[in-house]
Amino acid sequence: MPRPSGPSELPAGAPRAAAVARRSVRVPRTWGVRPSDVVLLVLGNAVLIVAMWVRHGQLAHLTSPAADLTALGQITALLGTYSALVQVVLMSRSPWLDGLFGIDRIAGWHRWLGFATVVLITLHVLFSTLGFALADGRSFLTQTRAFVATYPYMLMAYVGFALFILVAVVSVRAARRRLTHERWHFIHLYIYLAIALSFGHQLASGSDFLHDPVALGYWVALYAVAVLLVLTFRVVIPVRVALRHRLVVQRVVTEAPDVVSIYISGRRLPDLPMRAGQFFKFRFLRPDLWWQAHPFSLSAAPNGDVLRITVKQVGDFTGVLGGLQRGTRVVLEGPFGLFTSVRRHRPRALLIAGGIGITPLRALIEEMPRRKTKPSAARSGLDPVTLLYRARSWEDVVFKAELDELVAERGGVVQYIVGRRGEEVAAQPFAPDALIRAVPDLRERDVFLCGPRDMVEAVLGSCRSLGVPPRQVHVERFAFLT
Repeated sequence: MPRPSGPSELPAGAPRAAAVARRSVRVPRTWGVRPSDVVLLVLGNAVLIVAMWVRHGQLAHLTSPAADLTALGQITALLGTYSALVQVVLMSRSPWLDGLFGIDRIAGWHRWLGFATVVLITLHVLFSTLGFALADGRSFLTQTRAFVATYPYMLMAYVGFALFILVAVVSVRAARRRLTHERWHFIHLYIYLAIALSFGHQLASGSDFLHDPVALGYWVALYAVAVLLVLTFRVVIPVRVALRHRLVVQRVVTEAPDVVSIYISGRRLPDLPMRAGQFFKFRFLRPDLWWQAHPFSLSAAPNGDVLRITVKQVGDFTGVLGGLQRGTRVVLEGPFGLFTSVRRHRPRALLIAGGIGITPLRALIEEMPRRKTKPSAARSGLDPVTLLYRARSWEDVVFKAELDELVAERGGVVQYIVGRRGEEVAAQPFAPDALIRAVPDLRERDVFLCGPRDMVEAVLGSCRSLGVPPRQVHVERFAFLT
């Protein structure tokens, strides 16, 4: 449904794009470590764990079905626990790991490692119990009771095993959809308790550690590194940032009937490393909110004076953010995300937003250099910036005046795709033919994409069909992965 693209009235208190003061800000540090180095380190430790198990003579014990089952129980326990520790490191919210791999890839690894951990630990319980039961001529249930009654820390280990199963069950997509983000996240934290409850059992009963102080020290060091990383990135650094920058809510501005922008001010903001397109985990220190941390993209490029996030009020947490009072303290973790201009490979860019997914794209546009396109280039569709913005209604379009101004300053165009599918807009507005008509030089552009899952998958499918190189397609997935 077409609509003129001229500037509209901005909400009271919201500065126009051109009026936002820009200061130089720090960008996230880059490190000399390559992603392959980290992968090799993780795999190398797994190989070392298996090598130590072999060195302790476990292969020589494979002399009977009972011994074979017991040996399988030992190796699955070692690898399952190591997998759980790698999971903990992935959950540590390390900006360093995020900068190497991206939050979407880390989230994918975390999910599959989680299920691998549960499978390995379940096999450990089954193999070990069957092996001992077969050797002693007992039933599975009788052997389980014997374990609990006679082995140190065994009851704690079984409780930890039950918690692993619980976390795996609620992580299944069908179950997760029935839980609020807060409840799912709270249950997910039980993984820490499960690992802690299993620690004593491993050291007291693990044959690899009873007579080898080197192996024992190595295993304890793995735990220590995982705990240190979690404490550093989830506790120490957020507290340090909170004390150094003293972030507070400056004001809350209504952008649409159910959308608000929250402006956050503080001290020494130019020293906070961040780029347009990144997001933080925000925690608002109000009695009913302080225990929750949620991810929000910056909806304006960093300027050294204020941070702005824009929130659609749809849930228990986001629904009350419009009532935040001036001066409310804010704690944040991050920044996270590779959805930045650093990833660009081409001089021209296509940005595709759906609904509130416009927030990181709006910030990215602001960070792009201002320039005027030559008339011949504009007529041939070679504008440096093209924005496709999909929304259900004009009331759902956020930042229209700012977007029109920002894109025009960069010699680009905005195409609003507004209305109900099949009626006011095409049934498949991002089908390959529709996309190539809107942007004829699509294959020569970087594509930045953020929006609802179905829209994202449709655009990715069209880009594949049209032969857009994968390295030129950048997706912000944190909205449905964290």
